[in-house]
Amino acid sequence: MTNPDPPPLASGRPAPGRRRFLGYVLAAPTLVTAAELVPARAAGAAEIPSGEITELIDLNDVMTAAALPTAGLIKVEVHPDGTVSFALPRAEVGQGITTSTAMLIAEELDVPVGRVRVTLADARPELVFNQLTGASNTTISTYTPIRVAAAVARARLLRAAAAELGAAAGDLTLKAGVVTDSAGGSVGIGALAGKAAAVEPQRVAVELKDAGQFTVIGRPHSRIDALDAVTGRKKFAMDLDVPDARPTMVCRPPTINGKPGAVANLDEVRAMPGVTDVAVVSTGVAVRAQTFGQCIDAVRALRVSWKPGTAVGKSDDTVREELRRAELPMGLPPVTPSVDATFTFHFRSNSALEPNCAIADVRPDRAEVWSALKSPIVAKQAIAARLGLPPSRVTVHVTEGGGSFGRKLFFDAALEAAEISQRIGKPVKLMWHRADDSRQGRTHPMATSRVRAAYLGGTVLGYQQRHTSVATDLGHGLGELFTAMAARLPVGDIGFSQTFFHLSQSMPYDFGPHSRLLNETDKGFNTGSMRNVYSPDVVCARELVVDRLAAKMGKDPYGFRREFLRDERARAALEKVAEAGDWGRTMPEGTAQGIALHTEYHAVNAVLVEIDCRPGTVDRPIRDGVTGPRVTKAVLAVDAGLAVNPRGLEAQMMGCLMDGIAQALTSSLHLRDGHFLEASWDNYFYTRQWNTPPELQVIVMPDTSDEPGGAGELGVAASMAAVACAYGRATGTMPTSFPVNHGTLSFTPKPTVPPVPASPTDGLDHVR
Repeated sequence: MTNPDPPPLASGRPAPGRRRFLGYVLAAPTLVTAAELVPARAAGAAEIPSGEITELIDLNDVMTAAALPTAGLIKVEVHPDGTVSFALPRAEVGQGITTSTAMLIAEELDVPVGRVRVTLADARPELVFNQLTGASNTTISTYTPIRVAAAVARARLLRAAAAELGAAAGDLTLKAGVVTDSAGGSVGIGALAGKAAAVEPQRVAVELKDAGQFTVIGRPHSRIDALDAVTGRKKFAMDLDVPDARPTMVCRPPTINGKPGAVANLDEVRAMPGVTDVAVVSTGVAVRAQTFGQCIDAVRALRVSWKPGTAVGKSDDTVREELRRAELPMGLPPVTPSVDATFTFHFRSNSALEPNCAIADVRPDRAEVWSALKSPIVAKQAIAARLGLPPSRVTVHVTEGGGSFGRKLFFDAALEAAEISQRIGKPVKLMWHRADDSRQGRTHPMATSRVRAAYLGGTVLGYQQRHTSVATDLGHGLGELFTAMAARLPVGDIGFSQTFFHLSQSMPYDFGPHSRLLNETDKGFNTGSMRNVYSPDVVCARELVVDRLAAKMGKDPYGFRREFLRDERARAALEKVAEAGDWGRTMPEGTAQGIALHTEYHAVNAVLVEIDCRPGTVDRPIRDGVTGPRVTKAVLAVDAGLAVNPRGLEAQMMGCLMDGIAQALTSSLHLRDGHFLEASWDNYFYTRQWNTPPELQVIVMPDTSDEPGGAGELGVAASMAAVACAYGRATGTMPTSFPVNHGTLSFTPKPTVPPVPASPTDGLDHVR
């Protein structure tokens, strides 16, 4: 955003230079500041370096540009006690953005990080697209606005201190929240907060620090909420004490999106101990009680006749056939040799560690909702429409969440809680059971990816990929963003999913003419923007074909990638993991190394893993775990431009690796007769302790930019691909179905009580 010098302002004055920006001092009793940002040149002004759309504009560029017009509406406030507060218009769901935000403010304002209080803003419709959390965009889009607002505050404090100390502002030093003059006089920023305030808004210019002056940004920092998290003091939605909000759960249909019919024993359940209310709602039968245990007992006791859902009779095999029929044509086979392969990626759960939950207090003339929401503005609008209230009468509070990976882009718990509260006329504290989210929640859609790569001699002549997927739901705000910016996007008149796909997929290799096309089918499933959305599947398929190309052309997988990479940043990351991971070392039969690379969101990630596929490992019994191949070593190198908090980046990459291992080896949902068989973590096999590599190294590459890139999701794709490639080399066969253990798990469905149709469980018991 700061690369070119912007054009002159309408007033005729020269615009701020590369590091000079405009901001505002707002009218308030204490010092409150905000940013005013001059947009960079419009997308399309630069020359396109290749046929890659993402090298001109990518998803993060679009989201950042969409947030820019309302950047001045987010404010930094200095208080009389010397603390600084900021209401972050994003959702903290464990990714550490409250910490990195506090670091940005502390850097420009020269206060200790511990004195910066970062809270989460309520839904603010005036922010438009500046309150949408996703695609690793938070730090990218808020990096400059937050720093500008903090820098304005710093300048105002120095000006007030100059008057207080009787010294020139240029002779003052602000450090650790205290302003000092050359004679030894000092005053804290708390004492200056009121004096630095403005009676009416004022427009001012400030200069941001250069990277060489940083003392906070770029230094490892522990999370500001770590102590509260490990001591149980951190407040999530279910920890809030909202008056008269009682535990509430829902008896849900046995098939996906089924609807409630007749309830045979409503009065009987209403009379059960602790139960206060039972009501039929659009998603099932809601039960409100004094405790969640009493809710569970009541839900189990309900006898409901269910209407069919949207996936009646469907199974893994029928969906796979539907995807086959929807695949876009590849064209005539090339006359030269080629590698052709088709890969299947099964449904995967998008359930976060924190169960889906929300609190709602709906009155006849107003409503108040609390939940961890990544698209709170859209949630507010949908809740208002469902309740028949004006949006101005609905207040949506954003709470911190225990995980998301795209799950909390959807507000189904908040919407459902509001409906239940309105139906029974009382506040509710709604929690989904873990099985609810596995069966009726959001999933990563089942997909296939067909790849064809033509080659001749030492040259790859062309690359084609046709990705076919169960439809991904983008109705959480990103779709509206694409619509609003359609005229500025170089992707033509295509749909939401295709726009997302083209703006997030890249080709890092010099493979001649290449194309990647998406087609989606079947909107009968509840899908979501699970971590990295399309990239894990698309990249895994590509990297497996890259390995096969290397073998066909008689080249080493690492050397082949290094030779064909077009970008020096990518090449440096690849070289780093090969060096640190001792690529090419001699390994026992049945074990192997795998290497892969992914570029996205102005960032690069390379991953090297070692895997053990020997019978003694694969067949080893694991208590409460899953057997199979084991990743024994992993080395990740990430270049995310300027890493605001390298320690947080390392933690994110570790999480990406765990996701990649899970999606490659163990984690999937089995669809049978319109329902998923998995119910909770006991039979949905996410990466367990035994599956975690004993040797793990994350390398944060030296800063290659003065601004951050996105990396919170980046490592999933490269990690999944590296594990798949290692598995293929260890077994001597290219895997084509993921996770590789799909179909090997056995389930014994429990009988259910009529009149509920046959299903694996009653929705609350785990499948054993």
